[in-house]
Parts: sequence; structure tokens; C-alpha cells
Amino acid sequence: MSFRAKLLSLFTLTVVIAVGLVAWAVSFLMRGAFERLNAQRTAALMAQFQREFQRRAEEVTRRVEGIANADEALHMAVSLSGAAPDYSSFVDDAAGLATAHQLDFLELISGDGTIISSAQWPARFGYKEEWVTGPTGPPDWVAQGAFLKREDLADGEALALMAVRVVQVSDHRLYVVGGRRLDREFLASLVLPEGMRALLYQEAGQVPSQVPGKLPETPSGGPPGAGPTANKGQVDGQLIDSTGPFPWADKLAPLITRVERNPVESSAQINWTSDPASAEIFHVIPLTGLNKEVLGMFLVGSSIRELVELEKRIRAVALVVAGGGILLGVALSGWSAARVTRPVEQLAAASRQVAAGNWNVRVEAGSKDELGELARAFNQMTQQLVEQRDRLVQTERVAAWRELARRLAHELKNPLFPLQITVENLLRAREVDPGEFDEVFRESSQTLLAELANMKTIIGRFSDFAKMPAPQLQAVNINEVVRGALKVFEAQLNAPGKPPITTRIELNETLGPIQADPDLLHRAVQNLILNALDAMPAGGTLTVQTQAATGGVRVIISDTGKGLTKEECERLFTPYYTTKQHGTGLGLAIVQSVVSDHGGRISVESEPERGTTFRIDLPAHPA
Repeated sequence: MSFRAKLLSLFTLTVVIAVGLVAWAVSFLMRGAFERLNAQRTAALMAQFQREFQRRAEEVTRRVEGIANADEALHMAVSLSGAAPDYSSFVDDAAGLATAHQLDFLELISGDGTIISSAQWPARFGYKEEWVTGPTGPPDWVAQGAFLKREDLADGEALALMAVRVVQVSDHRLYVVGGRRLDREFLASLVLPEGMRALLYQEAGQVPSQVPGKLPETPSGGPPGAGPTANKGQVDGQLIDSTGPFPWADKLAPLITRVERNPVESSAQINWTSDPASAEIFHVIPLTGLNKEVLGMFLVGSSIRELVELEKRIRAVALVVAGGGILLGVALSGWSAARVTRPVEQLAAASRQVAAGNWNVRVEAGSKDELGELARAFNQMTQQLVEQRDRLVQTERVAAWRELARRLAHELKNPLFPLQITVENLLRAREVDPGEFDEVFRESSQTLLAELANMKTIIGRFSDFAKMPAPQLQAVNINEVVRGALKVFEAQLNAPGKPPITTRIELNETLGPIQADPDLLHRAVQNLILNALDAMPAGGTLTVQTQAATGGVRVIISDTGKGLTKEECERLFTPYYTTKQHGTGLGLAIVQSVVSDHGGRISVESEPERGTTFRIDLPAHPA
């Protein structure tokens, strides 16, 4: 990836991450603020509902008390306290009293629970209302305020705020039971903030027929006391708002069912359509009756349209800002690349020239900033490298001549000493016994010739190393080179009386030919095999392998000899360095020179007492 592309990626990533983080933070904070505001608005509407509910309850209680304290009620109680009271004369009184006191429901009930008069359902005259007198005696209706009750009507049911007061005449009682509907007129009295709605749900009792806006009934037959159960998103009951039956009651069925099963305040988000902006958060308060049974629910819905639209606007702004940031990043990356990469490219080109051997290259330092300082430092570095190279060349040249002189002196001193002794013996024999001089001369001549041959061999080795020929490349089968090198040592490997050395030859016969000098490779492999044999004076295993390698072939020569230390491995290819008691230390240096001239690489792995392994990697086509 180019520097400009990296800068563009960096600028773009920075802008996108920054804008994304800001957008997320704003959305998160905004959502939190909206939730707090929604909770406050819901709490305010709930409080308004509680106040209006309490006001109506007090109003119902006051009106029922007004009827109970009226002369008509007292007259009726006195008339009914006789031995054989006539209820029929009071059948129509409840309707008139309900109208006069603005009550939707009013029933006059005798002390034994018999309905004397009913304003909402006159046909119930003579029926019993056992809940008024109670199974163990009548409750203290004086202390009891208004309460919720499901009121049966001729055409269905209604949810009502009811109050009960007692007219006492001697031992006889007259119960005045009155109340008002809790319906859409009650919801219309609430002041709703924009984006909120209020719903009223009435639990179903014995509903005689299906009416508009009523949630479909579920099959009966559940265990007693288990409460209503949902069936495919449907529950019993009726759901209304301030205009009438609520048309999308089925969407609220799961929330209503949950509150029916666990009558506590609950909240849920209702998605009316696939559009997220259509969703509302509903909060539900269960409405319980005299015996704490759930008779209905008050639902407050709060739209999240404002939140969704605001989040859309934030995302749109974030996309615009991110797009602008990317365009700015393109411009900045182009300017930065032109400002930065040109000097860097010049430095890179100069570095390549230095690597190629041109140490006199210089870079123009036109600016005074960090890039200019870098160019000046590069020029100073190359100048110092040239100076150090010259000094190093001189030092190495002197050291090389000194080492060569030392090695020549060491190698030539060994044969010179026998030569000196031989000449001295000849002189002594000539002076002491001329008669035996001829015999001594013949023996000394053989010694002189042998040592002179040895000196000639030593000088030849140094001469060969000094004038290593360039490889004459041709198609070579590396397996044939290895076999030829091993054939030289067949006699040595099979010599009787010597410690046995086992030879393992593992050659890859699928290897193709490579471009190489067969004579030089033969000499290199032969030197490595000879080193391996010298490392196993007590016998062992010699392993020779050829393998395919990336772009060429590999030759592996291993022994199980005494091995080498780490320090010895590091100096092993240094000219004139040897770990043997005999030899010039040029064998491995020659091997490394041959491999290097072929564009290959040689490496060694060894540990004391664990043997040594040499690896030669040769390219198929040397550069």
C-alpha cells in the first residue's frame, strides 16, 4: 500500500470513527433525555388520572350520601321497615333519584339484599345483591369510599365507580348503591400532551354478545383462579379511548395478558407498523375492585416518532459530515503525499544506489524541517560510510596480508625443519665418515624430495584458493555430482580394519537439472564429505540427501561425529580457520566461495556430541 493510500485510510478512518462516536454519543444522550422526558410525561399523566379518579370517587360518594340523607330515602326506609313491606311501589324511584343526582347507576336494596329499585336495569327488581350484605355480614359502608365495580347491564357490562351508603331505621336497613361510568367521557376529561394517548381497558365478565371495539373472547375452561389467557394475541375485555372503541386492540393483547397474570404496573413498546416511527411506549396501571380483583386497566401511550426522526436526522448529518471528512481526507492525503513522499522517494532511491555500491550519492536537502534534517543526516551518513570503508579496506588489506604471511610461515616452517636436519646430517656425514656419505646421501635425498613435494602441495593449495575460477555454467544433474563425489571415498569407506562408517544415500530422482559448474560443485561436495569422515574417527553414519527447494535444489550432508560448538560454527567458513590438527583451513572457505559464486547459500547446524549437518541451497538459474 502506498504512503498516500495509507494517509487516505488514516484520515478517513479517523473522520469516520470520530463522527461515529459523536453520533453515537449524541444519540445515546438524546435517547436518555427522551426516556426521562417520556417518564416525566407519563408520570404526570398518571398523576392526572389519579387526581381525576379520586375527584370522581369523592363526587360519587358525596352524591350517594346526598341520596341516603334525603327525605325520600328515609321515607322509603320507614315504609320498608314494616312487617310486610310492599316493594312494588318503589320500583321506579331509583331512576328519578339517579337523574336528579346525576348518577349513571343507582340501586335501592333492602336489608336482606333484595333489589327494590334499579335505575340501570329495572327488570332486576326482586333479584338479590349478596355482595352488599356480604357472606359474613355487611361491610362498614360508612368508612368505605367509592370503589371500582363491574356493573351488569341488560346489553352487556360497564366499569363503574360505585359507592354504598346505608339508611338505618330501627333494625332495618336500606342500602343506597350508586355510581358513574368509567368510560370514554372520563378519558376525554384528561388533558393529554402532544404525542400521548390514554386508553381504558375493561375486563370481561359474562358478556352476552360481541360489541364493537371489544377484544375477542378466548376459549374458557382454564383452571379456576388462573385468570384470562391469551390465544393468538387475543384477550377478553373491551378497550376504548376518548372517541370510542380502540381499533387496534389486538396489538396490546400481549401486554394486557401479562398484567392480567401479574397485576403490577408494566411497560412495553408496541410497534403498530413496520415503520419504527409508528411505535409507542405503553405504561399500564391495573385497576382493582373492592376485593383487589383486576377489573380494568389504564394505559398511557407515548409516541417515539420524535425520537426516531431525530435519530434519522442525526444519522443524516453524520453521513454528510463523514462524506465531507472523506473528501477533506482525500485532499489532505494528496497534499501530504506530495509534501512528504517526494523527499522520501528521493531517500529511497539514494538508499538503493548505496546498496548497489554507489556510496557517493547525495540527496538534496531543500527544506529546514524534519525531512530536510533527514536528508542532511543521510548525506552525512554516506560520507562517513565512504571514509569508514576506505579505512576498513586498508585495515582488512593489511590484516589479510599479515594473516597470509602468518599462515605461509606456519605451513612452510613444518617442512623446512626436516630439510634443515637432513642438510646438517649430510654435512656431518661428509666430515665424519666419507665412506658412508653415499648411503646417507641417498636416504637424505629421498627425505629432501618428500618435504619439497609437501611444500609444493602447500603452495599449490594457497595458489588454488587465490585464483578460484568463475563458474562455467551448464545443465547439471545434482544427483550425479553427489554420486561422483561419493565414489572417490568408496575405498576409504570400505577399507578393512577401520571403524565402520554406514552410508545413507537419499536422492530425489525427480529433480530437474540446474545451471552450475559440475567441477566446482564436485569439489565442494567432496570437501564436505571429507570433513564428515574426518569428524567420525570412531565410526558413525554419513547421510547424503538431495531435495527440491524453492527455486532450485538442496543438498544435505550429515554426520554423527563429535559436533561443533556455537562459536566454532560461527567461524567455520573463515579462511585459514580449522578445528583439525592437520589442514590449512581452506576447505570450507572454498566450499562457501563455490556456493556463493553459484548464487546459493550454505548453512551449518551442530551441537557437541550430536553430529553436524551442512545444507547447500542452489538456485536452478543463478543470476
